[in-house]
Amino acid sequence: MKNWRRRIAYGVIILAVLVLLVYGFRPQPVNVDTARAERGTLSVTVEEEGRTRVIDRFTLSAPVAAYARRVDLKVGDPVKRSAPLLTLEPLPSGVLDPRSRAAAEARVAAANAAHLAAKENAAAVASGAGLARIEHERVLGLRKNTLVSAEQEDRARAEAERTQAALRAAQLQVEVARHELDAAKTALAYSAAQARGETLERVTLSAPVDGRVLAIHRKSEGVVANGEPLIDVGDPHALEVEVDVLSDDAVRIRPGMRVRFERWGGDAPLEGVVRTVEPAGFTKISALGVEEQRVLVIADITSPPAQWERLGDGYRVEAVFILWEAPDVLQIPSSALFRAGGEWYVFTAEGDRARRHRIEIGHRNGLQAQVLGGLQGGETVIVHPDDTLEDGVRVETR
Repeated sequence: MKNWRRRIAYGVIILAVLVLLVYGFRPQPVNVDTARAERGTLSVTVEEEGRTRVIDRFTLSAPVAAYARRVDLKVGDPVKRSAPLLTLEPLPSGVLDPRSRAAAEARVAAANAAHLAAKENAAAVASGAGLARIEHERVLGLRKNTLVSAEQEDRARAEAERTQAALRAAQLQVEVARHELDAAKTALAYSAAQARGETLERVTLSAPVDGRVLAIHRKSEGVVANGEPLIDVGDPHALEVEVDVLSDDAVRIRPGMRVRFERWGGDAPLEGVVRTVEPAGFTKISALGVEEQRVLVIADITSPPAQWERLGDGYRVEAVFILWEAPDVLQIPSSALFRAGGEWYVFTAEGDRARRHRIEIGHRNGLQAQVLGGLQGGETVIVHPDDTLEDGVRVETR
């Protein structure tokens, strides 16, 4: 009897060990994450950061090198068309230090002496010219009576002409010396070291349009160069949005395409439309130091101006270009897709088993994918399938 009891006890222990071994080595279900195939609106978009800018921006520049007066306006001040904004005056003369002033006074004295010498020389030449003229007249009278030869007459005439030419040259030298004297006196008299009267010649820069002051490049008075920008004027209520996108995204964006502006500071997104995609690209270095080919896309804001009246020039917006959109689309997470043999597949969770299905997909936006065939709405798909999943494998939802 005791042997039978001992045998039964051993049998129970061996059976329990076998059950534990079978249970321990039995394949465990794979933990998975799931999502449902549902219908809803699906959009394929391109998102990039953009900024607003005034459509018609006018930069007033100095037409000549001049002295600009201080600008009394401030950025944001309203201006009317033809209203004066800035006054330019001729450049003031340079200040003469004591050494330069002494040199200038010496040049005035030298020019004055040269002028007096030229006048004395002209008087001497005039005297010689008068004597030559009288001599020529005397020879002409004697020639009529044949008292002198023709050679003497020619010599007297040539001498009279020569002295007349010398007289004219001496008179021109007097004029030159006088002008040099005036120039030396002017350089000394119009020095900034001496007080002068008010400048009469001024150039006034006026507003070309009604709008506001957008930027003041030079507020304090001082010398400005020819062509130097001074003031920017424009209408901040006439805005457009410029967005630089990758060139491979730009080829998918067309004029007239809908665009949505988000994260601009308002409560609701703004609507817009693409006006133009510029035909020329440019190279830009990304934050990671990678060279990228970018293209500027210009879009207009079509929402009522009352919704974005607080927007200004150079404000940041997030532009979402709607490449494709449909309201009633069967869709699943893109992370549930995998490829095999050139086809798209998903795993569905049917009970506690994973089932493999070949499906057809349409548009994708990076997060969701459109299902054209192979799945029904409401089915549960496994997201992020790994290599441990096979058709018929037991699964357990996390």
